Amino acid sequence: MSTTATQSHSAKTERHDSHPYAGMWVTADGYIRHELLSNGRYDEARGKRQSAYQGRYRVTGNHIDYVDDTGFTADGEFRDGVLHHAGMVLYREDKRD
Repeated sequence: MSTTATQSHSAKTERHDSHPYAGMWVTADGYIRHELLSNGRYDEARGKRQSAYQGRYRVTGNHIDYVDDTGFTADGEFRDGVLHHAGMVLYREDKRD
């Protein structure tokens, strides 16, 4: 890989890693959990079923588009620190040490 390509790749990775919406988003009851990974992938758990859905996502402004690994698409919107997605409301998980 050329130096230019390496620098370009690093810059893209750095920008994506610091995306403000990356992290865990959960419904108030904790049943649905979306982990938005810094590499543009997501992992959704439902109840006790880990990795119920996986795929990729793309955020444009406050809008998020999902494409799961089977090709199913969905979208959502971040409003006032809350993720509204497919009739669900998800809140950023507060990670405490």
